[in-house]
Amino acid sequence: MFKLILFLIASTFVCSVSLAQTDNVAKSKTFIELLSKEDFSTAHSYFSEEIKPQFTLETLQKTWETINSQVGKFKQQGEVLDDKNPVVIICEFENLKLDIQISFDKESKINGLYFAPTKAKDTYQKPSYANADLFEEKDVTVGTGEWALPATLTIPKGKTKFSAVVLVHGSGPNDRDETLGPNKVFKDLAWGLASKGIAVLRYDKRTRVHGAKFGKVKNLTVNEETVDDAVLAVELLRQTPNVDKKNIYVLGHSLGGMMIPRIGAKDKNIKGFIIFAGGTRFLPDVILEQYKYIFSLEGELTAEKQATIKKIETDVAAANALKPSDIDSGKIFMGVPASYWLDLKNYNPPISAKSLKQPMLILQGERDYQVTMTDFQNWKDALGKKKNVTFKTYPTLTHSFMEGSPKPSPKDYEKASNVNENVVNDIANWIIKSTK
Repeated sequence: MFKLILFLIASTFVCSVSLAQTDNVAKSKTFIELLSKEDFSTAHSYFSEEIKPQFTLETLQKTWETINSQVGKFKQQGEVLDDKNPVVIICEFENLKLDIQISFDKESKINGLYFAPTKAKDTYQKPSYANADLFEEKDVTVGTGEWALPATLTIPKGKTKFSAVVLVHGSGPNDRDETLGPNKVFKDLAWGLASKGIAVLRYDKRTRVHGAKFGKVKNLTVNEETVDDAVLAVELLRQTPNVDKKNIYVLGHSLGGMMIPRIGAKDKNIKGFIIFAGGTRFLPDVILEQYKYIFSLEGELTAEKQATIKKIETDVAAANALKPSDIDSGKIFMGVPASYWLDLKNYNPPISAKSLKQPMLILQGERDYQVTMTDFQNWKDALGKKKNVTFKTYPTLTHSFMEGSPKPSPKDYEKASNVNENVVNDIANWIIKSTK
């Protein structure tokens, strides 16, 4: 899922209306200053009337408190990364720099807000195992109509029929590269696998491209967020020249891995699945676990952090207590509506995956504090007796399948790195073997 803990806080992100750039930047800086001073009431007045009912004053306050509890107290505003709409400003917190992205409607009211580890400029490093002479990339589109998504097809050079993989993101408004700080998990995978003769399709997530519309979806579930577009991406590959229609695979990372059983249920002709640090447990419970872990890295709990955990425990208990009759209640827990949690409440991914007949490769970094070895063991307990399921862990790798510190923390995401070459080799070899 889980960019740090949960960096998808707001429900709207993108607005294409062109406004005066200077005004947007000035308003964004003032809005952030109001948040830093905890003047939430004035800050909330900057929101559009359309968004205010979805993103209430209480939600705004909780959002800011969540960010501060995750990455420390706000210190200062920094460079403006993008002065267009949405505006992106780097902000320094005690433990991490974040990009705060703010989008505006045609009346210059805020209609989108999200936080993510800063995208450091020009720091991405091409993985040593990627050979750009062996593949080419072209822009394509996943889906049609109002939910169409821009995408990149990375395809080996040559005229033969290639096996292909769709990459499915974790939660949050991910881009097609699954950019996190200076790192790009999906770009590494695409370039690495294409260098080994396997085509890869990756796309910008619906919450990134269509955030404003997405936030208005009635009875929103993870299907609209993740599953539906993954199925459309598979269908696009089937229509792509030089792709072997019988050998299309899906790799799901984090929340994407958690959704593999649903993707497989919707498209029974997918050749096989890679579960890439796939979650198995009810997300609110995991969010609470992540908070406790990150706070434990900072020594003794302060009264403020204890209060934060108590608030989260209250939200988690409420999410666990939801009933079907609450689906139209309008209740929001941890930034998403009751319908979303109700959809996942009784969902058990490993048990659901038992009905899949296709081969599966389940991979896990042992230094992953977001999707942990507990989740890996849940997959193994449910699927360990199936002969066509392969399991592998990597002792030194994180949630991004990159080298991690001895005591994993959010700061690992600030270090420029690449997906470990052994992981790319293992995926490629498994696909080649499964294709035969």
